[in-house]
Amino acid sequence: MDYEKHVRGVVTRRNDLTASLRILNIRPDRQVPFVPGQYVTIGLKDGDRIVERPYSVTSRPKGPELEFLVEAVSGGQLSPCLCALPVGAGVFLRPAAKGLFTFDSESGHKHHFMIATGTGVAPYLSMVRDWIEDNRRAPCYEIAVLHSARVSAELAYREELFEYARLQWLHYIPAVSRIWQDPAWPGERGRAEDVARKHLDGLGFGTDTTTVYLCGNPDMIQIMDGIVRRSGFPSTSIRKERYWPGKSVAASTR
Repeated sequence: MDYEKHVRGVVTRRNDLTASLRILNIRPDRQVPFVPGQYVTIGLKDGDRIVERPYSVTSRPKGPELEFLVEAVSGGQLSPCLCALPVGAGVFLRPAAKGLFTFDSESGHKHHFMIATGTGVAPYLSMVRDWIEDNRRAPCYEIAVLHSARVSAELAYREELFEYARLQWLHYIPAVSRIWQDPAWPGERGRAEDVARKHLDGLGFGTDTTTVYLCGNPDMIQIMDGIVRRSGFPSTSIRKERYWPGKSVAASTR
């Protein structure tokens, strides 16, 4: 087994959001540089091999640790094992982050509408946290994060995003799709594609000033891609990251 291709890491913190959803903090033994929105490949030893899957980073690039949002998927080769790791457990990391699902700073667009399902909110957290740290840059943009989950307990980072939403440049729109399992939820109800159009229009995010980001379930991405295209958004203003095996380099169902 060639361990030289990997960086060793240690789990320093585990936050159990639900029975199957975790926030894991991992401290690598050397820095793993990345750009907000990119993913890092995590691996665990399985006999004489290392089972690996890519996960979007939620932390800021400048910190000593990497943070990931991980869901244990039934039948997954790696995610159930990752979610079961205790603090102090070791993992393997690829030393080079990858991915093109990064913030659009080239178009000059002022508005950025970020839509996520499930763990697809992860890359947006890294972007927003980076902007919070860099106060000089953040006011140049107006950003909306729409996060849809099955139930409110799965709206990872909800409290943090609500806190950031006190800033005039950030809008946070949480939504619950299985309202029959969460009847007390007071916010938006429905899938991401059910509520996105309402908020795009309500915020005044026009087709010539807005980049749309789609991350998570491929069905949502396909539907939303059609919605925003029919609304007049050019393909160059739509960025997509599918979280699905075989469909995306940053799959969350693994």
